[in-house]
This record gives sequence, C-alpha cells and structure tokens, in this order.
Amino acid sequence: MAEDTARRLQARPIPVPKAAPPASTQTTLLVIALVVATLYLGSDILVPIALAVLLTFVLAPIVSRLERLRLGRIPSVLAVVVLVFAGIAGFGTVVGGQIADLANNLPTYQRNVHAKLDSLRSRAASAGSGGVVQQATEAFRDLKQGLEQVTGDAAPAAPANALPAPGAAKEPVPVRIEQDGDALTIISDVLGPAMAPVATAGMVLVFTIFMLLQREDLRDRLIRLAGSGDLSRTTEAMNDAGERVSRYLLMQCVVNVTYGLPIGIGLWLIGVPNPLLWGLLSTVLRFIPFLGPAIAAAFPILLSFAVDGGWTLPLLCIALFVAVELFSNNVVEPWLYGSATGLSSLAIIVAAVFWTTLWGPVGLLLATPLTVCLVVLGRHVPQLHFLEVMLGDRPVLPEEAKLYQRLLARDPIEAMEIAEERMSKGGLVEAGHGLLIPTLSLAEQDRQRNRLNPEGRQAVAEGMVALLDELMEASPPAAEDTPLVLCIGARNDLDEAAAALLGHMLRPRGLRADVLPCEKVSVRSIAALAPTGVSAVVLSYLNPSALSHARRLVRRLRLHFGPDVPILLCLWSAHPEAEAPEQATTQTTADRVATSLTGAVTQLEELGVLAAVEVETAKQA
Repeated sequence: MAEDTARRLQARPIPVPKAAPPASTQTTLLVIALVVATLYLGSDILVPIALAVLLTFVLAPIVSRLERLRLGRIPSVLAVVVLVFAGIAGFGTVVGGQIADLANNLPTYQRNVHAKLDSLRSRAASAGSGGVVQQATEAFRDLKQGLEQVTGDAAPAAPANALPAPGAAKEPVPVRIEQDGDALTIISDVLGPAMAPVATAGMVLVFTIFMLLQREDLRDRLIRLAGSGDLSRTTEAMNDAGERVSRYLLMQCVVNVTYGLPIGIGLWLIGVPNPLLWGLLSTVLRFIPFLGPAIAAAFPILLSFAVDGGWTLPLLCIALFVAVELFSNNVVEPWLYGSATGLSSLAIIVAAVFWTTLWGPVGLLLATPLTVCLVVLGRHVPQLHFLEVMLGDRPVLPEEAKLYQRLLARDPIEAMEIAEERMSKGGLVEAGHGLLIPTLSLAEQDRQRNRLNPEGRQAVAEGMVALLDELMEASPPAAEDTPLVLCIGARNDLDEAAAALLGHMLRPRGLRADVLPCEKVSVRSIAALAPTGVSAVVLSYLNPSALSHARRLVRRLRLHFGPDVPILLCLWSAHPEAEAPEQATTQTTADRVATSLTGAVTQLEELGVLAAVEVETAKQA
C-alpha cells in the first residue's frame, strides 16, 4: 500500500530539460569540420543559392497572391521578378544620378576641407612649443631620424639635378621595351573585376525564377530528403522556418524604411547635400548587421564636415544619426520584431562573425536568416538540439531549476531577483506553489539519487530560509495566548526549509508558528519539548515515499503530545494539482494529509486551528 501511495505522488517528477543523447565527439567534430569546409570551398555556388532562397522567401507570398487572382504560375513569377529587378534598376539610376551630382561639387568641398585643415594647423602653431600637437610631431620626427641612423638609411640623397663628379664612371641606363597587350588581355583586365558580380547576379536571377516556379516540387523533395516517415514534424519545421524568415525580412524592410526616411528628411532640413542619396543608402546598408548603420552615417558626416565652414553642421548631422538610431533600436525594433527571429543577441553577433568569415560581405547580409534556419532545425531535430540551446532566445531552464542552481552557487542576489519576479506575478502563495516548493523538490530528488552532497544540501536549505526572511515583510509577533503550531522538518534540512515556508504563510494569519529541525523530535531529544500548549503539529516531507518514517514519527509525537493534538502530514508535491491519497492517513495514523501550501492551510482550518484564532481575535476586539 505504501508503495502505491509513493508511486502516485512521484508519477510526475519536475520536468527539467535534459541534454540530447551524447554522440561520438570525434564524429561530431568531423561532421562540423566537413560542413564548414564545404561552405567555404563551395562559396561560389552556395552564395547565389542562398541569395536566391532568401529572395524566394520574400517573393513567394506575392506570387501566391497573384496566382489566386488567376494570373497563372509563369506570368506571376515573371511579373514579380521583372518588377523587383526594375525597382533595383531604378534604385541604381537614382543613386547614380546623385553620385554624379556629388562628384561635380567635390572641388568646392575639397577647398573647404583644406581651409579647415589650415585652420587647425595654424591653431596648433599658435599654441607654441608647448603645444600637444607640436610636441607629438617633434617626437615622431626625432624617432624617425633615430631609426634611420641605426639602419643606415639616413644618408642624404643626392639632389636630382646634381652633376656627377669629374672622372666618375657613368652608370648605364637600363632600356626596357614594352609591348602593348592584345585586345583580349586589355578587355579581361578592365572587365574582369566587374564580371564576377554580374555573373553572381545572373545566377541569383536564374535560381530565383526556378525556385519560384517549382517551389512545391522543391518542398516535396526536401520532405523526402528529411524523411517522409515523419511528415508532421518535417512540415512543422519547414513552416516554422519559412514563417520566421519571412517575418524577419518583412520587419527588417519596415525598420529600414522607418530609419532611412527620417535620415533623408533630417539631412534635407539641416542642409546636407544630396539627402536623397544618403536616405536611400541608409535604408539599404542597414540590412547589414552592426556595420551597416555605421557605414551609412560615415559618408554624410564627412560630407557635412566638407560642406560647412564651421562645426555646426557636422554636430547636427551626428546628433541626427544618434537620435534616429536610438529611436530605431529601442522603440521600433522591439515593437516590430518581438520574437520574430528567435535568436539571442549573442547568437546574432556570433553568426555575423562566422558567416562573414566564410562568405565575406554577402555572408554578413545572410547571417541572420541562415542562423534562424539553424535554430529551427535545432528545435525540431533532436540530434541538433544544441543549436537551439546555444543560439535561441527561449529560456533553456525552468525557473525552479535556475533558482536551485543559484542557491547551490550561494548567489543570494540573483536568487532574490528570480523569486521577486515570480512573486510580482502572483504573491507568495503562487510563488511557493510554482517556484519554492519545486526548487526544494529538485534538491530532494538529487539527494535521493546521491547527486547532492551534504554541503550542497546545506547551501540550498540555508539559502531558502534566508530568501524567505527577505521576501516576507516583518510582522508583529503573535500573542502568547494564540494557538501554537509546530512546523517540523521531518528528515533533513530541506524538509525544514519547506516547513519554514509554511510557517511564513501561517504567521500573518495570527498563528504562532515555530519551525523545528528533525533533531528536535528524535527519540533522544523529543522529551525536551513542552507537551502542552501546542494546538497542532505539521510534519514536512519532500520525499512522498517516506511513509514508513512518517508512521514512526507520528506514533512518537502521539505518545509525547497526546491524542488531542492534531497532526497534519504534508507530503509536498512538485505539482500543486496532485491529490493526497486516502491511504496515507490510515497508514501513518495522521489526522490529515496535504500536498500543497493551500491544502495545508485548508486542512488546518478544518481541524479548527485557524477557527480558534478567529474566535480569539473576536474576543480581543
């Protein structure tokens, strides 16, 4: 019977995430090295494919909408592709015209820059020999001369128009005959560097068209490759990846437009030339994480320095970029993004460095979408679960596990932060149900598995008691004639910490709750307890299977306090909805059994302990 009771209470242990099944370290490292090498060596073909996949995610919803208008698959794809590339061509035309206009005004800007440099030079000279600039210049000049003397390079060079000494031998002048290259060599030297981007753009165009035309067939092939035996998980993974990437790209477009538009308008208002150019470049360059905004801000700031004879315009330009960037990062992005990517901030930085190292600037542009796909794989493929743990933004540990770890590490500050955050949601009772008792249950489970040493158990118990003292507000002590409830930790200090939690809940109700350790009720020490003046005894057990121990302890307490003192047996469960088995009462001869904090308070009310407090309070009133 006792085994059935214990099995019912322990049927659902606290769900702490476990690591994926360990694989061979050598095999894992070999696979990772092979994948990285393939990505690096195959960048010429993989980069266009990745860009085409990215464009497919963006354009597929538009194509689907046109198809629903009965336009047909091929016309819809061609129309969307033509419009996109026409927009790109129009963007290039506008940017080219703005750059040409900027180039025509460069001589004027160059004169302003020289005037400012001359002004700085004159100010440095007027500072005298004690000026910082002049001292630094002289120090570098002396250092350079010293190095030249040591290396033998300080010999004065002969003037270019100096005549040779009389009788000196004349050195022969080498004659080199150069031949003009053929036409193909000249064309390859001139057009060669420009052909690579054109070829990449052509490959991206072709791949995008075929992916849009055959996206259902490609989806079926991916499902077959991933395993058609688990269609539900494969479909869920593909939908998750597609939705996250599409939502991220859409939100990125909205954020960039809301960033570039104020930049262009602001630059036009303060008087920076070509504001349309800088607004468009700010919109496009912000697709590049981290570096894009800095590059977009550098050009107009330098231009404002060249345009204005003073320093007002550069300062206004810097203030404009700082203000728009802060507003975009702290208001627009959190509002629009939310959990669109599912990536942590550190993962975005690491992904940017990794993909840039492999694929250069294009890798920096693709870093976030590709990493989103990796996190989705880690979420749905058990063997790749480490990717979601390392790169995702979802909590990897429940609150009770985090609090348990902080108590083990003897970190009261962070433990207090976790508990206060949970209390702010529902108060002490809810925090006790959902956080504090499960935390102690985790420690008890580790103790039963011999994974928690006595030092760690003591750290958790003492940290929990200190945490309760900090969380509970100081309340006036109860009067001596109020009922006394003994909250006893039945077997160890973890049970005592759970008893202390119940005691903290009973004191605001007008009870005197004394918390006793298990040593106080041992065979040798129980005689020291006063046998009278006790209204109820509460036994606290974090191990629900300890019914035989509870039976012996209840019998000992009956003999000491007499049959008139009710005994409440608390078999704390990690799950508040667990019910107390009826057999536990008959097996242990306890008056009542509870498995939760509210259940313990309810049982004390039914036993008449709290009712006596209310009667005494009414008499005093």
